Amino acid sequence: MKILMLGDVNGAPGRRMLKDHVRRLKAELGLAAVVANAENAAAGNGITAAIAREVFDAGVDAITLGDHTWGQKEWASEIDQLANVVRPANGGLNQPGKGWTLVTTPLCRFAILNLVGRIFMNQADCPFRAADACFNEMPKDVPVFVDFHAEATSEKNSLGHYLDGRATAVVGTHTHVQTSDAFVLPKGTAYLTDLGMCGPYLSSIGRDLRPVLRKFLTGMPSRFGIAEGPATLEGAVITFDPKTKAASAIETLRVREPLAGSVA
Repeated sequence: MKILMLGDVNGAPGRRMLKDHVRRLKAELGLAAVVANAENAAAGNGITAAIAREVFDAGVDAITLGDHTWGQKEWASEIDQLANVVRPANGGLNQPGKGWTLVTTPLCRFAILNLVGRIFMNQADCPFRAADACFNEMPKDVPVFVDFHAEATSEKNSLGHYLDGRATAVVGTHTHVQTSDAFVLPKGTAYLTDLGMCGPYLSSIGRDLRPVLRKFLTGMPSRFGIAEGPATLEGAVITFDPKTKAASAIETLRVREPLAGSVA
């Protein structure tokens, strides 16, 4: 059985890539489900209920979030109205929403767990201990897919090893740059440091290059809008046994719109 996990969806260009490709990929690859990180889906900062429904309508089965979970002020009152949406389980006490949930599709049933890192990130509880607590709550007979939204590669890599044999997959999001270290750990957990992003690739990780370069060159604050132009869809396909919950393969995936004037 196969599940596709997609990197951070950046604004309208990222949502366009979901609409254009998710259902096709489901059919072509025989996917049981698609999970997407959509914490940047609302113009690069958070998500709304309307945008979440747009993501689901594109064929995504579950949404994970990250450090920009609360970027849109109305989202705190909306998140509990939507099934199959998770925010970081270790983000803080008494937050609305949930850190893990069970997802059922016509082909499979699985759990999705969302965690956020602490190194070079905003304040959060320990992701390792939060993972332990969530695994204690989950049914023992379902595969568990973990989206670890974190900056430091060492923190991501360490959590992958920590959950080896318990999670079916541990994949990273947040850096918007797809890494080349996809492999299955010794006890059967698929691992990848970062899925990449769904968004414009002639950019600075999805943002308009001009204000980003201006800040690098001058040190002055600037607002970073979502870039325009051709976009990419990046993630990883995890092959696993739903009975043993062990992964047998993980392969990165990229669909890229051509540059203007080039041949697709």
